[in-house]
Amino acid sequence: MKVEIVTPEMILYKGEVEAISVPGINGEFQMLENHAAIVSVLTKGYIKLYGDIQPREEVASRFEKGDKKKEFLLAINGGTLEFNNNRATILAD
Repeated sequence: MKVEIVTPEMILYKGEVEAISVPGINGEFQMLENHAAIVSVLTKGYIKLYGDIQPREEVASRFEKGDKKKEFLLAINGGTLEFNNNRATILAD
């Protein structure tokens, strides 16, 4: 599935992932390929990207390697998520 993570300053990530977990207002939840369409408010926490993630060099320092294989973490202060047709768009603070 495709993911795009955008802040007011720049695009932090744009590419393919196997799965994504986000900090929703009712707790963390994960989306896999063919997940139902959803719009959610995000809280402070980590966006977790799973797969062969290759952040651009200029933003690579914002990503942390997670505990699991192929897991990358990105800290956010909040934001919104829209997932539809195997495309996640995250507007993050």
